[in-house]
Amino acid sequence: MDINEPIKALLAEHPIVLFMKGTPEFPMCGFSSRAAQALTQAGATFHAVNVLADPQVRAALPHFANWPTFPQLFINGELIGGCDIIEELMSSGELARMASDVAGAAS
Repeated sequence: MDINEPIKALLAEHPIVLFMKGTPEFPMCGFSSRAAQALTQAGATFHAVNVLADPQVRAALPHFANWPTFPQLFINGELIGGCDIIEELMSSGELARMASDVAGAAS
């Protein structure tokens, strides 16, 4: 099976996905921690994927997304970016709007 298939399935199943090192409750790097906190503060309901627990996803995702580092945030299957971009979106209020748009579309 193509390793991109499980990634595509996750993105299709969950409107907001954060691929991170660790979990929101127990992040394993500062960037992942800050990204998860920004999403939580923005009121986003998101699915977190611990890339440290799945070496295949950790190896494949940078090529799939054309983004070399973690965390990686996807909204509606589209790569938004990493920690710095997530924090910029949080500061501008755009992240809360994006999360609200996703929540509104789901209901």
